Amino acid sequence: MESTEKRSCPADATAYPEDPFLQQNPLAELKKGLYIKGGYECPIPHVYKVANLPVKKAFINIENVVASATLHQNIDLNSIVRVFPGVEYRPEQFPGLVYRLKKPKTATLIFSSGKMVCTGAKSERQARKAVMKVVDELKRNGIVILGKPEIMIQNIVASAGLGGAIDLEKSTYSLKRTMYEPEQFPGLIYRMDDPKVVILLFASGKLVCTGAKKETEVHRAVAKLQGTLEEKVLIAYEAAPAATPSP
Repeated sequence: MESTEKRSCPADATAYPEDPFLQQNPLAELKKGLYIKGGYECPIPHVYKVANLPVKKAFINIENVVASATLHQNIDLNSIVRVFPGVEYRPEQFPGLVYRLKKPKTATLIFSSGKMVCTGAKSERQARKAVMKVVDELKRNGIVILGKPEIMIQNIVASAGLGGAIDLEKSTYSLKRTMYEPEQFPGLIYRMDDPKVVILLFASGKLVCTGAKKETEVHRAVAKLQGTLEEKVLIAYEAAPAATPSP
């Protein structure tokens, strides 16, 4: 019978990354402050390190989702202008018509070829919803549209914060495919292969991620980068203030 006595966490603990429980539920027991498994009692930072998980949880905000759509037919933009006088259409300056929605707050470019580009959405779902709403409003007001739009997410722009200071000088040499010219721009440009995104890193720990096609790719890219920065000791977190002992 296995002993239930709690033992200190082993220094190598190389078996933990292979532990199915830790792989499937990496945060399940960490909320309690200790990872208790097989009679061992391990502090959170050690378990995170062993499990290749970031010590601090990054915050991520989706700033803009760009979606394209095609109707597979030509559209008379002048007929849209006659029905919707509030749209923006100046063909002598730009060939597309700008159709704005208040909810969700987006702007959709419509071209006579039947191509559409929606910007301003804060999620993939919102971008698709905006395109469908534009098409539905056109249909309800007499614009002939025969089929359903074919929608594709083209780009997701997100901001993130890692909660620590990044050494950009060292990161230039430690990370592959980087560009850093501080006299021209304060951020480091990092091109990640998998997922295929471009991330701007700032010394404050703030990030801007572009090029993702799915929101899950953004979260995976940020977590992967944070793990690499921690592994190579390129990020420093502020120590939590010591608790004041009660009298």
